[in-house]
Amino acid sequence: MSNGPTDAFNRFRKTFQAGDVIFSEYEPGDNFYLIQVGRVQIVKIFGDLEKTIAILNPGEIFGEMAILEEAPRSATAIAMDQVTALEFNQENFDILMQGNPQVALTLLKLFAMRIHDQKRKFQILTLDDVEAKVADVFLMLSEHEPVDTTEVEKMEFKTTVDDVAHWAGISPEKCRQVVNHFINQRRIELFPDRIVVRNINDFTRFVKSRRRRQD
Repeated sequence: MSNGPTDAFNRFRKTFQAGDVIFSEYEPGDNFYLIQVGRVQIVKIFGDLEKTIAILNPGEIFGEMAILEEAPRSATAIAMDQVTALEFNQENFDILMQGNPQVALTLLKLFAMRIHDQKRKFQILTLDDVEAKVADVFLMLSEHEPVDTTEVEKMEFKTTVDDVAHWAGISPEKCRQVVNHFINQRRIELFPDRIVVRNINDFTRFVKSRRRRQD
């Protein structure tokens, strides 16, 4: 995937210089991109702050939610280096489906994963309890780990409090309060480069109880 589709798709190729805004948050979108060379920074506005929510590398796609949901762009995409990307819209994606089904299938799988991730994040946001929101973020992260949580209790996540705050839809200050509360309860351990959950199944029970109470 990292080498991109064959040269048959050269006509879809676009080049952006470092610092170029590929598209902006809230504007309408009818195309998506597959990165071939370079990195793309995904930036979103939270109140008065501009926050980087992802750095994308060759082989990754972005902008597809505007097509899948027919909604405005949910974030801004900026070229970090000179970026070469394949630009697809509904019309030429149909051509891709017919001309290179293997690449098309890979993209469709990526779409499915991205839609699942969006729905999972929405589940977190629907929780009323702030502590449950933070705990559910760790449950979401654990779902991406190749471990059986019925056998493993202690889990380590390469993430930050600010990232957890973003996924939970709360302020970093509020998230730090919750994290400190969990630390005092000996539920988590905080390190500069990672957060350790001492018993992920405890968080599973905690979030389930909060959801039942909310329903």
